[in-house]
Amino acid sequence: MKPTLLVLAAGMGSRYGGLKQMDPMGPNGETVLDYSVFDAIRAGFGKVVFIIREDFAEAFKSSVGARFAGKIEVEYAFQKLEDLPDEFSIPEGRVKPWGTAHAVRAARHVTDGPFAVINADDFYGADAYQVIADWFAASAGDAGKDHYSMVGYPLRNTLSDHGTVNRGICQTDADGLLTDVQEVVEIARDASGQVFGTALDGSRIEIAEAAPVSMNFWGFTRAYFDQLEEHFIEFLKEKGGELKSECYIPTVVDDLIRRGVADCRVLDTSSSWFGVTYPDDKPHVVDSIATLIQNGAYPSPLG
Repeated sequence: MKPTLLVLAAGMGSRYGGLKQMDPMGPNGETVLDYSVFDAIRAGFGKVVFIIREDFAEAFKSSVGARFAGKIEVEYAFQKLEDLPDEFSIPEGRVKPWGTAHAVRAARHVTDGPFAVINADDFYGADAYQVIADWFAASAGDAGKDHYSMVGYPLRNTLSDHGTVNRGICQTDADGLLTDVQEVVEIARDASGQVFGTALDGSRIEIAEAAPVSMNFWGFTRAYFDQLEEHFIEFLKEKGGELKSECYIPTVVDDLIRRGVADCRVLDTSSSWFGVTYPDDKPHVVDSIATLIQNGAYPSPLG
């Protein structure tokens, strides 16, 4: 079965100041998403699921989703605040959904086989899609444990010159398997050039520039949805009454690894990652795509 690409596109774009998923970045009006789906198709993916919000669904479908008609099967899933297991309800005053793991959960009814997860506004590069597609083709589960994957990038290649970023900081063993992933927020260089961030417990920590980080490019099997449901229920029991708590994909994976339920291989890639978090990041993305086109990595127009 060909893998499915889940695209996390429900974000508000609050730091960027708009719906950056729809913002043209290529020379012929292409969005970052256009390049992502183009790379996925040529790597052998058979379906794309856009996880979006209902309030901009029609605009998204007409301006982005329609571009892929006839090229790949397209489905949509909606991340909704009220999409919770039956025994839970929304706490009074909460307005924000429950994080990236909750967004993936929204696609549970339209995803049948192996799937990859990406952010809508991140440019991962053609090799990254091929690497994870090759991993899907070669990977097989075994009794008692599922095998997952993550494309890793060095932290120094994922920072923004225009503000802080959030990253999953990863550690691996000698076999390249993920042993620990720590969600760190507000990462940036200080005046001395050192990189610091804030752990989820509020502590300020220094981070090595070469540390592999999760850019939310994951490879899972269908079994992940059941495991996610179990984790999400425990999350809601503990933090469901809070107004801003979020359930993150790396935290779920970390829990599965620690319990011996699954392992996760960190996949190396020759691709360069770049993304748009702040408006001032856009010129770098536009220039980087132009360079890739000049070097023959992409046709123009994309087609």
